[in-house]
Amino acid sequence: MDQLALLFVLLLGALVSVPIGDRFGLPAPVLMTLFGIALAVADFVPDVNIPPELILPGLLPPLLYAAVRRTSWRQFAANKRPIFLLAVALVFVTTVCVAVVANAIVPGLSIAAAVALGALVAPPDPVAATAVAGQLGLPRRLVSILEGEGLFNDVTAIVLYHVAIAAVVSGTFSPWRAGLDFLLSAVVAVVVGLVLGWGANKLMDVLGDATLQIGLTLLVPYVSYVVAEELHGSGVLAVLTTALFIAEYATDADDVMTRLAGYTFWDIVDTLVTGVAFGLIGLELHNAIRTASGRWGELLGWAAAVVGVVVVVRLLWLLPATWLTKRLHAMRDYDEEIPTSWRETVVMWWSGMRGVASVALALAIPLRTDAGSAFPDRDEIIFIAFGVIMATLVLQGLTLPWLVKRLGVRADTEREAEFEKELAVRAAKAARRRLKEIEQVEDLPEDLTEQMLRRAFEIGFRISPDVAEDERREGHEKRMRRLKRVRRIQSEMLSAARHEVLAARSEPGADPEIVDRVLRHLDVRSLR
Repeated sequence: MDQLALLFVLLLGALVSVPIGDRFGLPAPVLMTLFGIALAVADFVPDVNIPPELILPGLLPPLLYAAVRRTSWRQFAANKRPIFLLAVALVFVTTVCVAVVANAIVPGLSIAAAVALGALVAPPDPVAATAVAGQLGLPRRLVSILEGEGLFNDVTAIVLYHVAIAAVVSGTFSPWRAGLDFLLSAVVAVVVGLVLGWGANKLMDVLGDATLQIGLTLLVPYVSYVVAEELHGSGVLAVLTTALFIAEYATDADDVMTRLAGYTFWDIVDTLVTGVAFGLIGLELHNAIRTASGRWGELLGWAAAVVGVVVVVRLLWLLPATWLTKRLHAMRDYDEEIPTSWRETVVMWWSGMRGVASVALALAIPLRTDAGSAFPDRDEIIFIAFGVIMATLVLQGLTLPWLVKRLGVRADTEREAEFEKELAVRAAKAARRRLKEIEQVEDLPEDLTEQMLRRAFEIGFRISPDVAEDERREGHEKRMRRLKRVRRIQSEMLSAARHEVLAARSEPGADPEIVDRVLRHLDVRSLR
């Protein structure tokens, strides 16, 4: 099996892992990691040969962009304090604690190299946390905090990592220079993200076509990441800024086809790239086995110690941080989403799985320093990092569904249904307002006005049937049953039409382009 064949196997695994995970209630990223481990121990599977410097820019931009599409700037702004405590402060604390322990237990490991190890294992993975949380029906406030933490902690960790690696490679370190680099990296990233987001927004208006606009959204995250990195900024923060800008300002409420096609496209990209990323994590078992040859006891002991630090520090930090956030929330009535019980805090603690970013940073450690010598303890750092990833991703990922069920942490379905009903009412009222505006400038027949008023009511009813009174709901349900029957018959008629047009494609003299154009017309009609 060569590298290309291995890639296709991972892509196929990414697709298959989704229904299997749904069937058994297991997170697809964890299943893909286990699949990668199974491939790693097979003799016919080659070592993964991807240049380390291509892993982060190749995998992170689309994953981050897809994750940001599911959230909004308002959520980040409302939850800035809990996100800061988790995504910035906790990453710093975890990095320091891991560096102290690693420096003490690994003979000869320098402080700078220990900090690099701490930085690369400090950030929980946004993709794993979001994928797992989304399947478990957790409260939206927890999912929002986990998403915000996962997206922003990579920024902090990667900057710390680069500072530590530079100190090892160059042999010099200046705290003031490191702090300035951190600040400049963030400023450059935000500027690049805003400029590219604004430019992409304008370019989408020029392109017009849905296919071209969606293609642009695939390119923009990569361009944002690469440009920011070239200007010594944070590529991750640049992608986040660009994605948030586009999500906030590039949405045309009437561009239905682009929106539907975009959702489908990015769901596909997210599924495939996530599967490949976590499959690669499992495949790294090859290198871990090679590093540990003859030293299993020693290396496993070091990895277990760092795993303990990572897990315990997160719990010890979350307990007081959650308490403090609750106190400030109660005192000043901030509109933010916070854990409301110790059970939710425990779920947040156990959701701190490491993943793609940690693997990419570990593999991106340089082979040599500026002096020409080998990077000190590179193999040991990679093995320890792999141990942390495996322990948190597989152990926590597989047991998190059980823990959530055991603690009884569930989404507030009544509140969600109430909000859905509120939106349904607002949508129906907006439709009726627009109808009245049209009546003022156009002379509408009475029967047409009546029909349109029913349609306005149906807009809200289809979103949330609870908006109607019992008697009105019963009458509407009768009409809906009749409408479903009409639609079923119409669907079968359109199906017969599509089959006839498709059959014409293979007839002598048939123009495939004309056939496809007619078929597209029938498809759009069926969608409506």
